[in-house]
Amino acid sequence: MTRHEFGAAFAWGVSSAAYQTEGACDRHGKGASIWDRFANTRGRIQRNENANAACEFYDRYADDVQLLRSLRIPNFRFSLAWSRILPQGTGAVNPQGLDFYDRLIDQCLEQGITPWVTLYHWDLPQALEDRGGWTNRAIVDWFVEYATLCVQRYGDRVRHWMVLNEPMVFTGAGYFLGIHAPGRRGLNNFLPAVHHATLCQAEGGRVVRAHCPDAQLGTTFSCSYVTPWRANARDGAAAQRVDALLNRLFLEPALGRGYPVQELPVLKRLERWMRPEDEGKLAFPFDFIGVQNYTREVIRHSWFTPYLQARLVPAPKRDVPLTLMNWEVYPESLYHMLMQYAAYDNIPRLIVTENGAAFADQVIDGTVHDPQRLAYIRACLEQVQRAQRDGAPVDGYFIWTFTDNFEWAEGYRPRFGLVHVDFQTQRRIIKASGQWYRDFLSES
Repeated sequence: MTRHEFGAAFAWGVSSAAYQTEGACDRHGKGASIWDRFANTRGRIQRNENANAACEFYDRYADDVQLLRSLRIPNFRFSLAWSRILPQGTGAVNPQGLDFYDRLIDQCLEQGITPWVTLYHWDLPQALEDRGGWTNRAIVDWFVEYATLCVQRYGDRVRHWMVLNEPMVFTGAGYFLGIHAPGRRGLNNFLPAVHHATLCQAEGGRVVRAHCPDAQLGTTFSCSYVTPWRANARDGAAAQRVDALLNRLFLEPALGRGYPVQELPVLKRLERWMRPEDEGKLAFPFDFIGVQNYTREVIRHSWFTPYLQARLVPAPKRDVPLTLMNWEVYPESLYHMLMQYAAYDNIPRLIVTENGAAFADQVIDGTVHDPQRLAYIRACLEQVQRAQRDGAPVDGYFIWTFTDNFEWAEGYRPRFGLVHVDFQTQRRIIKASGQWYRDFLSES
């Protein structure tokens, strides 16, 4: 397998996120985000860790971009921190925040690295959460204001944009389960958050298109191949409901199909938050869809699970290989999701904007040998190649992630990076997987 087999136009890169890497949580005019509040609330994060410093990317970005260049990585996906640019989420602009992303974008371009910018990667300004956050329909206007500011400022140099990162995760984990920021629970938080995020997904697309008509524009979805526990009708139907929730809830409105109400009847309750004109506002013709896949989910029927009548069969109980996140090592999931999305008749091209694995890395004599991660990445690339052969319009692959970082509610223990970070000293060590990726991308 060589990179040339994927096609000359295939986009290779790595992905990251502002809150997970930047640090400098309250410096140079930055406002608090929901993750600043959540991670500094005792008991919310494993070992009570936080990302107040994270990877110190805010201060070390120039060195890290040089490191990207040394790895021959041509594309770098990162997000903008809404509260660094608009500390209160709306209104007064923070010039120092705008200037930081100017410097980062310019540094990438000077080093021959193409920036791929995500407008929203989960770090909503806390000031907006205090006004209802994603449950408040006013967030559509707030998001349009923020997106317009960003695109007008950086659109002369940024040609690749993504609107949202994994809306199913930030609405589900943050507004239904309460295990991510802002820590809210229940259907009456989740459903309005879903609808308003879907509206913002399309409105954000329209903002970018209006100001950067020639840009390559997408949005990203978390997805997991869903299979039934047993070959019977009840488990099969349960798996279909979970698939509608995890894999279709935000994609199908973008494609003009509306919400998957037939498979997930609880979504009929969205009517409470919908206005008559909304149905026509949910769709947007993106240039690409970002596919973000890490594992599969096995589902069984459960009478006692509200709304879904389904529950996950945890990977640790299935006697399968596991990552440090207790996710099943199942590279075939990526193939199945690429093919599932490719089956839509109006699907745009697909780019794998996140894929990777966390394992228990160790530094031995100044090196990090990570054969499990390397084997996983290679196996996933084989699945991408398989999907290409079978007709999926996939033309990009970004590894999650560049450097080890703050992994949300799990804190710093799970390490996904191609580059090891000692969070005490901030020393960077390129892992064996990062060296392999460099050599793979360097092939003539």
